[in-house]
Amino acid sequence: MIISSKKYTQGQVMLTVVIFFLLISMTVVLGIANPILKQVKISQENYSSKKSYYLAEGALEDAYYRLISAKTLGSTEVLTLNGGTATTAITTTATGKQFVATASVNNAVRKVQAVFALGTGISFHYGVQSGQGGFVLSNSSSVIGNIYSGGSVIGSGGNMVYGDVISAGAAGLVYGIHSTSSVYAHTIGNGGGGTTIDKDAYYQTITNTTVAGTRYGSSTDQATTSLPISDDQISEWESDATAGGTMLTSDCGSYSSGTCVITSNKTLGPLKIPFNLSISGSPTVTITGPLWITGNITISNSPTIKIATSLGTQNVAIIADNPSNPTGSGIIDVNNSATFSGSGSPGSFVFLVSQNTSAENGGAIEAISLSQGAAALVVYASHGLIALSNSINLKEVTAYKTTLKNSAKVTYDTGLPSTVFAAGPSGGYDVVSWGEI
Repeated sequence: MIISSKKYTQGQVMLTVVIFFLLISMTVVLGIANPILKQVKISQENYSSKKSYYLAEGALEDAYYRLISAKTLGSTEVLTLNGGTATTAITTTATGKQFVATASVNNAVRKVQAVFALGTGISFHYGVQSGQGGFVLSNSSSVIGNIYSGGSVIGSGGNMVYGDVISAGAAGLVYGIHSTSSVYAHTIGNGGGGTTIDKDAYYQTITNTTVAGTRYGSSTDQATTSLPISDDQISEWESDATAGGTMLTSDCGSYSSGTCVITSNKTLGPLKIPFNLSISGSPTVTITGPLWITGNITISNSPTIKIATSLGTQNVAIIADNPSNPTGSGIIDVNNSATFSGSGSPGSFVFLVSQNTSAENGGAIEAISLSQGAAALVVYASHGLIALSNSINLKEVTAYKTTLKNSAKVTYDTGLPSTVFAAGPSGGYDVVSWGEI
């Protein structure tokens, strides 16, 4: 029997054609699919990159919020969100802070950096603010600005306050002053000292008081509030000072009995000074960063303490704080005609800060005492007594308790709006730069 091979030959041809067709189809499909897959991969990487960028931005903003609100802020902060992690490195510089946030989502890494200039880190609402220790004016002392007190505000019969006066809480008491604006207190006036108010009076009880405006009896007592610079913020400034190094006795003009004496021109800061500091004579001391003195500060005769021109609108703190003896040390005494000046830019002031706690504990030690001179100076003692006398002119004063006598005058120059007071310029850290690196 003869079998024809023709049909088998036709089958082989068909199989060959099918194979070639499949190969060509696969080539075409792969040729189309590869660019699509690449585009999908690029889109996924781009999406991950954008997520990393916004995560880095979020981490930087979180750290910045912690900075300006005086919350806990370590040298490294970690933020985890939507499968990604951002690490922010915080570095203290001579003039402030540098933050670098590095974020990674699916191995897509983005970095954002921000640089902040060290400022006050806070905002003052009032020209003068006292805690529960209250505020006392005597002789011909006056305040150009607003007064807020967590205790009483007491004058000697005619002390001028060119602004509003608040004595907060149910124990609020104001008498013996002449306010050119309004007064808010639970009790206004007493039988022993006349009180004059050029605008309105808000009170529960009033006596022996002249009110040119409207009397609002049965008014709600003003709320008490905390002082504007927290201990955490001051500790942060102390850390910034320490980061700049520690002063040696050999760096002083002279050193005797635990006191560093400076009598000639000198540049200081940021710096920790682990002993008492005395500046006397007529030198010019230029401050380039915060100073932390772990003892007492005495400034006498006619020296000039000024902020370096290069710091621009920044403020600089000089802190007296002795943690081992808070009730008997950390005292600042400024007398004669000492002069304080900013960098030359508007809004630049020296901050004198005392952490002495004598007044808060019922003692009579003056945490900060000033007589004559001053100018571009803010004084702060949240736990102590500030005593001002003679022809002193300050920009702002805040303390647990404050006394003014003789011809002392406080001129309000910093602050923010409040629900009661007129507006003023704000405080805080300045953002020097912010962007991706």
